[in-house]
Amino acid sequence: MPMDSAADVRMVLQRRLLRTCRSAASRLKMADSLGTRLNGRQLLMRIFAARSVLARVLQSDEKMVGVLLPPTAAAAIVNAALAISGRIAVNLNYTTNQTILNTCIERAGLRHVISSPLFLQRVKLELGEKLLDAGTLKNKLTICDKIAAFCHATLTPVSLLDRMLGLNQIRPDDTLTVIFTSGSTGDPKGVVLSVENVGSNVRAIDSFLHLSCADVALGVLPFFHSYGYTTTLWTPFALEPAVVYHTNPLDALAVGRLAREFHATILMATPTFLRTYIRRTPAEDFSSLEVVFGAAEKLTKDVADSFEKRFGVRPYEAYGATELAPLVAVNVPPSRHVPGRPIDAREGTVGQPILGCQARITDRETQLELPIGQEGLLWITGPNVMQGYLDRPDLTAKVVHDGWYATGDVARLDEEGFITITGRESRFSKIGGEMVPHLIVEEMINEALGTLDGEILAVVTSAADPKKGERLVVFHLATTQQPEAICRTLSQRGLPNLWIPSPDSFFEITEVPVLGSGKLDLKKLSDMATERLGAGRSS
Repeated sequence: MPMDSAADVRMVLQRRLLRTCRSAASRLKMADSLGTRLNGRQLLMRIFAARSVLARVLQSDEKMVGVLLPPTAAAAIVNAALAISGRIAVNLNYTTNQTILNTCIERAGLRHVISSPLFLQRVKLELGEKLLDAGTLKNKLTICDKIAAFCHATLTPVSLLDRMLGLNQIRPDDTLTVIFTSGSTGDPKGVVLSVENVGSNVRAIDSFLHLSCADVALGVLPFFHSYGYTTTLWTPFALEPAVVYHTNPLDALAVGRLAREFHATILMATPTFLRTYIRRTPAEDFSSLEVVFGAAEKLTKDVADSFEKRFGVRPYEAYGATELAPLVAVNVPPSRHVPGRPIDAREGTVGQPILGCQARITDRETQLELPIGQEGLLWITGPNVMQGYLDRPDLTAKVVHDGWYATGDVARLDEEGFITITGRESRFSKIGGEMVPHLIVEEMINEALGTLDGEILAVVTSAADPKKGERLVVFHLATTQQPEAICRTLSQRGLPNLWIPSPDSFFEITEVPVLGSGKLDLKKLSDMATERLGAGRSS
């Protein structure tokens, strides 16, 4: 879609939303598994109607508004209505516990959270007097609201709408959203993302996927995760593809049915979700997919191979962080590679930096930049670097230096700029003075257990140890193999003795703890390790 002015080059998302919906007036733009089917005109009418109701219900100085809803057309419309109202949508994690939810609400200073009593009952959370019932809000629509929404969606010139809504006054650095980190490694922090932070990601996505109105994205990722917020909320709003939402990414049969019904071409997911589809989704349901990404955690070759074997399309790995809106690097799938251009995908890496981004590797202690090929701490700079952590300039200063964000990931760069992630600082243990990578140990234990299709049978974490500083702790699903036998296998495969967990550090669990985003819950694993060892239990 052509930009309407030079100023729009920086992707003012709210303005692009109006133009994108107008251009898709008579074709499908948004649908969901609840039965909603909307063309661009209908979608825009609902956004304007929701804006009118929210203007009456919310106080004029109520800048931030909470949203606690699964990915549906209604949740997307609420986000859009808040954005064109000059307010900031704060999508809250409904897979967390009540204490963390209350902490996020308090830190954002939220007076209201838009949700549904039935949904709250299902996820076992409470909002008390802060609840704004989405169903009740819908009933507040008046005839005047509907007429005005119709006129604005179909008749009013877009340039006039810009002025009426004040969208022409939006600056690239204005805050678009606050997304709380998953809390996988500790207390959640509010990441402040600007219009340009998210807009630069949308530009980059368009630059390597070359999206068109023939594309349909499956929207299975939650909006409280920046991966879903950017790729399946604002990318369809600002660009030409349609999007189809489902409330539960692990509901493999329903996701498959939607893909088949709407001829989905794009699936943004995590490797955890891909494993579920490999096991449960009929092969023919994903026959129209052209682009599949497995991100937010490591995409193993086993998962990629198994997915390709079953569905005929290979998932590719991308990389990002909430603080980077979130996309940083990507491997471009062959179906979107432009002939004649340099290689833009390399297995085993997370890809090359996206449009506008640069990466560098520094020594983890001195922060001096390292030569190409050497392993160290990964830093990123570009238009996607967050504005900072909400009301925490002290925490922001620890990770953002002169516009460069310290990712906390250990990586190396090659000559062509491909990034290989070798570990996470929080996923290393210092044992006997040596840094031991959890990921490598974890992969070898899973191989020893005979993992299939990249399924995770064991995870590695650590706990304090009075003799060595730290010790590795292994949590595993039920297995007939004894810890001693697993340790012997690791030794036979050449793993250094210091890297091999002791047999009394293996513990059986019924399920691997994951967050709503599909990532491992590293904080919970660490707490479990401390609890088990503190209680003196062994496998």
